[in-house]
Amino acid sequence: MMRQSGFQYWIKRAFDWLAACIGIILVSPLLLAGMIAVRISMGRPVFFRQLRPGRRGRPFTVSKFRTMNAKRGADGELLPDDERLTKTGKFLRSTSLDELPQLINVLRGDMSLVGPRPLRMEYLDRYSPRQSMRHDVMPGITGWAQINGRNTLTWEEKFELDLWYVDNWSLWLDVRILALTFLSVLKREGISSKDHATMPEFKGYS
Repeated sequence: MMRQSGFQYWIKRAFDWLAACIGIILVSPLLLAGMIAVRISMGRPVFFRQLRPGRRGRPFTVSKFRTMNAKRGADGELLPDDERLTKTGKFLRSTSLDELPQLINVLRGDMSLVGPRPLRMEYLDRYSPRQSMRHDVMPGITGWAQINGRNTLTWEEKFELDLWYVDNWSLWLDVRILALTFLSVLKREGISSKDHATMPEFKGYS
C-alpha cells in the first residue's frame, strides 16, 4: 500500500507548499548571502545539482549550494571529499545552509520538507525490498534520521529510522521533526560521519 496517498498526500503537499513559500521569504537574505559566498570562494557554478530518486523512485534534480571544489589528482580523478571541501563549504554544511535551495524543490513538488533524504540514483538497485519502502513517501529536506544521528549513523540505522517514519507518518510528526531539526542545526549535531567528511558510499544491504 502506497503511503501518503489520496487525501493524506494533498494535505501534506498543501502544508509543504505554504511552509516553503513562507520559508523562502524569511531566508531570502541567507539565500543571497550563500550565493555570493560560494561565487566568491569557488566561482561558478554556485549550485550543486544532481539527479536523485523521489517518491516511487521517480528521478528529479535536487539543488544545493556547492560546498566542494573540483580539484583532481595526478590520475585525473576527483580528490576525496574531505580534500575538496572548502572553508565556505564546511560552514554551509555545519549550519545546514547548503540545503536551503531545496525549498525550490519543495515548491515544485519534487520534495517535502520532511521525509527520507533523497540519495543517489545508483543506490536504487542496492536496497533490500524493505529498504526500498523509503520511496513510498516524498523525500525530504530533513527527516527522522536527521534528528536522530544524521551522518553519525550507519546506513542500516539510517534506513530503519526512515522506515519508522514511513510507517508512522502524520502531519503532527512532521511539525515535531521540523522543530527538532531547528534545535539540531543550532547545536550543529551529526554533520559528519566517522572518518568521512560526508557519508561513505552505500554498497548494498548485507
